[in-house]
Amino acid sequence: MAQPQKVTDATAEPEQSPEVREKVELAKTFAFHLLKGIKQIGMYRHNEARFPEFLSKALEAISTYTEKFGPLSLKVEQQNFMLYGEALFSEESPLPYKFFRDGIRQLIFRPGLPLEELVTLTLIALSEPERGADDVLAQLWRAGMQQVEYVVVEGFSMEGANEDEVQVEVDKVVGYLYSRLQTNSDDFLRFARVSAEDLDAKLDGVEQIRGLVVGGRHATDDLKARIQREITEEENARLFPKLVGAVFQVVEGGVDDAALLEEIFLQLLDMLLLQEDFATVNQIVLKLRALSQREGGEDLGRLLNNFLHKMGEEQRLTRMGESLKTTRTRQPQDVTRYLQALGVDSVLPLLSVLETIELPENRVLLGDVLATFARDLPEPFVARLLSDRPQTVRDMVYILEKSNHPERIKMFGQVMKSPNLVVKLEVMQIIGRGRTAEARRIILDALTDSVSQVRMLAAKLLPEFDREKAFPDLVRQVRDPSWDKKTSDEKAAFYAAIGATNLPAALSMMQQLLSVKPSLLNKRRVMEDKLLAITGLGGAGSIQSYKMLQGVVEDKAQPLDVLTAARKAMYQTRKALFGDSALPEEAS
Repeated sequence: MAQPQKVTDATAEPEQSPEVREKVELAKTFAFHLLKGIKQIGMYRHNEARFPEFLSKALEAISTYTEKFGPLSLKVEQQNFMLYGEALFSEESPLPYKFFRDGIRQLIFRPGLPLEELVTLTLIALSEPERGADDVLAQLWRAGMQQVEYVVVEGFSMEGANEDEVQVEVDKVVGYLYSRLQTNSDDFLRFARVSAEDLDAKLDGVEQIRGLVVGGRHATDDLKARIQREITEEENARLFPKLVGAVFQVVEGGVDDAALLEEIFLQLLDMLLLQEDFATVNQIVLKLRALSQREGGEDLGRLLNNFLHKMGEEQRLTRMGESLKTTRTRQPQDVTRYLQALGVDSVLPLLSVLETIELPENRVLLGDVLATFARDLPEPFVARLLSDRPQTVRDMVYILEKSNHPERIKMFGQVMKSPNLVVKLEVMQIIGRGRTAEARRIILDALTDSVSQVRMLAAKLLPEFDREKAFPDLVRQVRDPSWDKKTSDEKAAFYAAIGATNLPAALSMMQQLLSVKPSLLNKRRVMEDKLLAITGLGGAGSIQSYKMLQGVVEDKAQPLDVLTAARKAMYQTRKALFGDSALPEEAS
């Protein structure tokens, strides 16, 4: 894109003038509010209407800068945005790396930046190309923002260069490989991804390496497999336990350099996560906790807190999620202990990990851990109850129910607004187990829902709360003017629910319907009512209703369809009361 004119040079050496200091402070204020807005968006990701509200403070801050000093040009580095050589973010954030990864080295904000463009830029930065989204450059090009510009560093071709210019020395190759083993990047696992493809990409356009001749016999597949097994056995069975033991010997002997000790433990943590050795990580936590409780263990207490914080960082939890996505873990209890040691700051990353896991048992494992946080911090879970993804809603309902939060039934009421029928029915089953006044109110309101399946389930659940109250509520629906428009299945469900109350008034109601004599004008309506009464007696499932059904079967004046339905309901009631052994005549 075109180079901006007269923009602040973010690469210039910082000056100690008051104007430069003011520029840096205003830019830091913008970065602070931007990062805060991103966190709020992450918590309420499904409420897009509030995104402009979350970023309004950031817009005010950058408008203050541009109105006074003109365009703001930020240098993009891997871990931070820079202005006059000073980092703007006061805490770690993956945001700069997402731009840096796609070659963007400078972001320029011009005066008059509208809130819509700031929201668009933020959503592009939060997108995840590894999960199917377009890369950042493609999204920026498509957005066509007028007040936001960016400078991209492109690659270059070596075609046409003479032989001396493309000569690559062995030292350069070694230097590249060495650089892959040391980094200050947030990508803690980068050192583990050195491959031949990486080297090919680095040396793209180079046809040979001078002076290097490789010869010898190729290793057989059997030899490679045997060596690999030996390496794996050495790492898992002997190397890591010995390494951990050696580190704690050094710790107990006393170490003056706390920063060095923290670095050692972090490297241990990353190696163990690569091996999916959660048991050893848990042992390290237990050992550090025990040592920190000794007299004079304050420094080890700080080391433990830092170690736990690093365990819960997004990069490491994402790495764990990749191993849990489709593979059944060998030691689920070790994974559970690892997650239970994390703090509340890990809730949002864990919710993101949960959405990527496909294996049901691993979803349950992670849901059980999140339930321990949901009781004291329900907001992130409640915010996702209105998600468009049915599986996300199911997970949130499971977590809130597992947490036993006192207000969870009220929270579930929000799901009744969901357009997804399956989710609504599942949540109603859970609400039906609540047996509270709030739960009964939600089920009672569902009797008038616009979907017949919801009304039918509500009728079935209502007698389980209070039979005395359920009877008039159900009868009121039967006598409503809209009753005749309901389907036969829904009418049967309501009569079965009325019978399930097992009240004398309900049985008397069925008896009255069965005793009505049809006339030429109401024959069809009377037949329908008699069949519904049989359904109601079958729904009662009691000795008294069984005797009433038996009386109907013996009444030869009843229509054939009524006799057949009564005989079937009688056998089903008898089976429910006495079991299969009491039905020799049904078998015949």
